[in-house]
Amino acid sequence: MAQRGEAGVRVQVEDTSGQPLGVTAEVVDWRLAPHPQVPAEGDRVNFHYRFEGADEMSGPAVDACAVDKERMALRCQTVHSSQAWPEPDGALTGDDWLAVDHPAQVAGVLLLPNDQSYDRRTCEQDVKDGGGTHPPEPAGTGDRL
Repeated sequence: MAQRGEAGVRVQVEDTSGQPLGVTAEVVDWRLAPHPQVPAEGDRVNFHYRFEGADEMSGPAVDACAVDKERMALRCQTVHSSQAWPEPDGALTGDDWLAVDHPAQVAGVLLLPNDQSYDRRTCEQDVKDGGGTHPPEPAGTGDRL
């Protein structure tokens, strides 16, 4: 299992050995707002992200986490560059929503640099090579980033 890299607003995406993939992921902006499909549920975190250097079809994926002022994860999910839209400059951009229990505690949205697009086969499933190296476990609520 690989070590989790340092979270940031802008990160160099890295493979399971910690080597850069030549892809940058960035949280461009974020805001609290009701989700248009479920406005009665109150505010959620809407964030926009950008991948530079990623392949449209099979690019990397990183975990995005809403954090409080202590960098404690309030909610995380994986965003895939392949689900973003191509821009004229070659970047891929997208947006997503995070539902958090206490939206007023959100101080920012951070990305973890570890590529989460790898197949998570276990050693039991892949006895030939012992399963190989896997990305770190995804960040979860309560993890300090």
